[in-house]
Amino acid sequence: MNIARFGFVAVAAALFGSTAALADEGNGAVQIMKGDYVSAERIIQAQTKMFPGDPDLLLNLASVYRHTGRASEARALYRAVLARPDELMDLPNTSEPRTAHTLAKAALGSMEATQLTAR
Repeated sequence: MNIARFGFVAVAAALFGSTAALADEGNGAVQIMKGDYVSAERIIQAQTKMFPGDPDLLLNLASVYRHTGRASEARALYRAVLARPDELMDLPNTSEPRTAHTLAKAALGSMEATQLTAR
């Protein structure tokens, strides 16, 4: 089962403004969109045990960390995604395909921009 095939819904929505209705694919996306980061983290942690290194899960967990003030942990997960082979992500409501690397780079870039403007 390739969870990445289902898309990187939660972080993509945060990054690119998608408000599509989400089906629960077991990757924590629905919980992230609802702001239930505790449940999202629990779900993602359990899935990561079965699918270690899955970029969908890593990106969503990074999103949870980012929203809960754990920026260094989020950055580490984005870098972990970049260290793995790239995968095409199936994102709803996008005109062009995006890859895990593209999403991780965008998230890291926005974190750096936020950090620079916060000084």
